[in-house]
Amino acid sequence: MKQSLQHANRMLALFGFFKVPLIWYCRPKILVLNEEQVQIKIRTRRRTKNHLNSMYFGTLAIGADVAGGFMAMSKAEARGEKISLAFKAVTGEFLKRPEADVLFTCVDGHAIDEMLDETISTGERVNRPVKITATCPSISGDEPMAIFHLTLSLKMIPSKKSA
Repeated sequence: MKQSLQHANRMLALFGFFKVPLIWYCRPKILVLNEEQVQIKIRTRRRTKNHLNSMYFGTLAIGADVAGGFMAMSKAEARGEKISLAFKAVTGEFLKRPEADVLFTCVDGHAIDEMLDETISTGERVNRPVKITATCPSISGDEPMAIFHLTLSLKMIPSKKSA
């Protein structure tokens, strides 16, 4: 994937503003985006925390959603393909209260490549789980605060052919 982080963050902000306003409201920032992984940061501040001064459950879900979905969208765009992307299932294991900025990391780049290859070759919808790990490096280093498993669902959108 050849897009710069600045471009990726601009595209994420525009997508959030126009398509999913809750993403825009939480202001996620892409820190790492490469063939293997994506890492998203959401700051803990008034709009993203709960009454216990930890990151709100809904914000955690948004971070997992963005980390799981943005890589697939970027990889499809880099291939020049349009895809329909959705999440069909989600499970979350909440291990500790995230009381600082949270990093959401997905290292399933190769699995997403395989999904894209399959949906492009067959035209069928492909469903597979991706794992997103949420950490608070300023509190506990790489120790997970939460672990999400989202079933990513991809389908190629056929290009319109002119008559």
